[in-house]
Amino acid sequence: MNGTRAHDEVPAGGAASSGGYRVWAVAGLPEVRQGDDLAKLIAAAEPGLADGDVLLVTSKIVSKTEGRLREAADREAAIDAETVRVVARRGPLRIVENRQGLVMAAAGVDASNTPAGTVLLLPEDPDASARAIREGLRDTLGVTVGVLVTDTFGRPWRAGLTDVAIGAAGVHVLDDLRGGTDAYGNPLGATVVATADELAAAGDLVKGKAAGLPVAVVRGLSALVTADGEHGGGARAVVRDSRDDMFRLGTSEAVRQAVTQRRTVRAFTDEPVDPGAVRRAVAAAVTAPAPHHTTPWRFVLLESQESRTRLLDAMRDAWIADLRRDGRSEESVARRVRRGDVLRDVPCLVVPCLVMEGSHTYGDARRDGAEREMFVVATGAGVQNFLVALAGERLGSAWVSSTMFCRDVVREVLDLPTGWDPMGAVAVGHPAGEPRPRPERDAGAFIAVR
Repeated sequence: MNGTRAHDEVPAGGAASSGGYRVWAVAGLPEVRQGDDLAKLIAAAEPGLADGDVLLVTSKIVSKTEGRLREAADREAAIDAETVRVVARRGPLRIVENRQGLVMAAAGVDASNTPAGTVLLLPEDPDASARAIREGLRDTLGVTVGVLVTDTFGRPWRAGLTDVAIGAAGVHVLDDLRGGTDAYGNPLGATVVATADELAAAGDLVKGKAAGLPVAVVRGLSALVTADGEHGGGARAVVRDSRDDMFRLGTSEAVRQAVTQRRTVRAFTDEPVDPGAVRRAVAAAVTAPAPHHTTPWRFVLLESQESRTRLLDAMRDAWIADLRRDGRSEESVARRVRRGDVLRDVPCLVVPCLVMEGSHTYGDARRDGAEREMFVVATGAGVQNFLVALAGERLGSAWVSSTMFCRDVVREVLDLPTGWDPMGAVAVGHPAGEPRPRPERDAGAFIAVR
């Protein structure tokens, strides 16, 4: 790759064009500076651009022309400033979501090939940058081309780096094949090709990482280029929506978020709950610590409406009797019972129970009381594991104490052994809305240091 087209041109075949396509690096571009008109520089270096060509422009030169060079003695501080969310961290390496919505190492902050004491940030709006280059080339050369702004990414589960599109104008960035069939007539139900990223990777083969060739051209795939004036949706369309992202967090971050963002949910949709998800949450629950190597947890899953109604009817009758014994008025009783009926609409109800199997008996109230407290704490740890695991399954939950006030009734209705002590009930379902922001709590207020 010495900068001449003869050496930097790569012929290839492609599904989008039966005649194949060619890709080459653009030679002769000068070192760019802030304020340079990048479209004019490219037009001067490659005046033979034609309608339907796709231009692949390395983000670094776009950033330089847009003045994204920053004084930064500390690169880590610059990464902090560009980070919206930490996805994963291992030692000094951070995978983050940056201000452009891209998930990548170090937020795209680059300290290579920049003056000492400076860093280069990604273009503030790569799609807008691509549109400006496309419009500039149309004005200068009178051609309708597609433009991709590219950057280097690592990928989960794959070694090595490749270029991907972070900005796009005039290019169909995704090729949605769903609804079609393959060569054997099989229906395609999930195939969406990341065309923009495939183009970016092809350009990287001829640009190289150290060859000083920041722009490449792909010719022969004009079907991927939109008409003049139609810029398309941009490269943001390639970024997977958070709701569909099964790998949004690294391992430790996923655990931390499940713990910190677990919320009590009291309003659920009528969407059924996957029984397998609840059982996986129980499997996480029973890994909690417990005294004497015991297993003090039992989880009763009320998955049918009939079982939930039968239990809640019996609990309601017991509660009404308690309230009347307390001297409550019938109006007060009715009001409280209405509030307690919130569990009737949940799609799944779980009753965690404590069993004392394996506990020690000491013969005095102080030590026997402490023994039971250990088992209660272990049961609470199991329930907390259960709630966090449900959050990891994207299920909402609410742990309420109701069954603890009528344990005999619960045992009778659910036909539970005498030694099973119900420890509340957990409502499980799909949240009906986003939870309200949790007030910030200062951890220091809950810490005593001796």
